[in-house]
Amino acid sequence: MTDTRGPQPQYEGYATGPLPGEREPAAGQASGPYHPPQAYPSPAGGTQGTQGPAQGVGAAQAARRPRTGARTTPRTRKARLRVAKADPWSVMKVSFLLSIALGICTVVAAAVLWMVMDAMGVFETVGGTISEATGSNDSGGFDLQSFLSLPRVLIFTSVIAVIDVVLATALATLGSFIYNLSAGFVGGVELTLAEDE
Repeated sequence: MTDTRGPQPQYEGYATGPLPGEREPAAGQASGPYHPPQAYPSPAGGTQGTQGPAQGVGAAQAARRPRTGARTTPRTRKARLRVAKADPWSVMKVSFLLSIALGICTVVAAAVLWMVMDAMGVFETVGGTISEATGSNDSGGFDLQSFLSLPRVLIFTSVIAVIDVVLATALATLGSFIYNLSAGFVGGVELTLAEDE
């Protein structure tokens, strides 16, 4: 292909002259690094022209004065959230585990209480009084010590703990269903959470 545009004019300023960084400073300008013109006015305390951006920022920082009534403690952020729905499956799992822990604590507490009362002689004293009150010439009366023996007390407490586990799990799951129904009408429980400092 041939170039049909013909000879193009050459600009002397760009073709033969020095680059902007290599030019000699003019008569009224001070020698120094080249700073392009600023599109926006410099901040307070800085001047346009020969000063660069770093000098204008330094002058602006020097002109700032700290406020005497400024807050020094960090502000605690708070968020207001709403519990819109409780998952019945997760509620059932958590309530089941918590009720099992409560049942074990009940059995252990009953065993410790029985041992303390037996060491203090409560069953012997009370059992003797009851056997004298209910006894006759033919029979010796009601034997409280054999009725309230440790194995029987632990079996009775274990049955109560199992019933407690079943009832607590069922009631917590039913409560989650009722909460979801009521949250659909009134919007649920609102919580305000704050960030720990």
